[in-house]
Amino acid sequence: MNEFEYGIIGGGPAGYTCGIELAMKGHSVVLFEKDKIGGTCLNKGCIPTKSLLHISESYKQATKAFDYGINLEVQGIDFAKINEYKNKVVQKIGKSLEAAVKNSGVNIVYANASIKDNHTIIADNSEYKVENIIFAGGAKPKSIKGLEYDGNFVLNSDDVLNLESLPKSVLIIGSGAIGIEWARIFSNFGVNVIITELAPHLCPMADIDISKRVERIFKQNKINYYLNTFVETFENKQVILSNGQKITVDFILIACGREPIKPKFNNLTVLGDSCGEVQLAHFAIHQAKAYVSNENFDKTLVPSVIYGSPEIAWVGMRGQDCDENCSSSMLPIAFLGKAWCDDSTDGFIKLIVKDGKIKGASIISNEASALIHEVLIAIQNNLTIDDLKQVCFAHPTYSEGIYEVTCRL
Repeated sequence: MNEFEYGIIGGGPAGYTCGIELAMKGHSVVLFEKDKIGGTCLNKGCIPTKSLLHISESYKQATKAFDYGINLEVQGIDFAKINEYKNKVVQKIGKSLEAAVKNSGVNIVYANASIKDNHTIIADNSEYKVENIIFAGGAKPKSIKGLEYDGNFVLNSDDVLNLESLPKSVLIIGSGAIGIEWARIFSNFGVNVIITELAPHLCPMADIDISKRVERIFKQNKINYYLNTFVETFENKQVILSNGQKITVDFILIACGREPIKPKFNNLTVLGDSCGEVQLAHFAIHQAKAYVSNENFDKTLVPSVIYGSPEIAWVGMRGQDCDENCSSSMLPIAFLGKAWCDDSTDGFIKLIVKDGKIKGASIISNEASALIHEVLIAIQNNLTIDDLKQVCFAHPTYSEGIYEVTCRL
């Protein structure tokens, strides 16, 4: 008989983190994964897209090398080799992660698992008796009525990773993290990109100043977008938008997020994307650790990052969340010498302050994914603006922008 204290369904960030933490505390754990350890983040999201972003930006930089006094001849793109690099990165991380899970003492069962009752899991025609079931089944791409995925003309964020060649033009529906990053990937490779967004601004979940700057950056990069717009109909690769525009594209990418996969049984512990809260890998990891340690973490202070050039990041309060007791200050990235050295001067650091303490930050800049954590540490440790002014930031860096913006408050 297969008997364990914990049975975890799903080997994504929530599932494998929970399994490792429990095993390290001496509990017997079995983890069921129907595909590959790492979940969406490693296999269909964060890691493969960031790999493609890196390559696309390297290509774009190579085409600009002459401006920096470097004579290069860029002969084209070998997309098969690009995919090979992306897949190697995923596989390498996957093998290391699998080894870490196994070495922690977690038993991994690669099979589709179903829940028979609150203490029984069935996989590969075998029953596993467990004292506790943890469901971390993840999420799947959202669909839009009338724009059902066909894997040919209408693709989701899973499908697009399987492209064998670059399109000449693409319509991206949605301007969240998925839409913004894929727009950057395709645009860097020279693809004609069009975005439709139902909201009145791009990147609608971010601070309004970020949204407006992203719109400006996209215009500069000739990424076309239509706001307050949706797809009315399409036929033979011709798409008619709700604003009357007719466009012809190679395919449509639905990038309007993912929906939680829910367990069929109630009264189970649900972690990660399946819980329907914040669909970010780092949220899932901390949620799992909090479950095992029986501690809470502040879910309002989970940083969001959108990758590409320049990076976009925010945490805590946004401008549209402020009341009359808040104040804000914004420093243009062009104020920093490092930005000029890197030829990346478009962006800003924005801090929101209340009662002398930082309550939120929004950043568009090189290294924004790192900068946001400097602010987050200050928020979580209840530091004041005056405390930050005492820090000696190195020059020239992007980090010194944190100091400079505090001096304006």
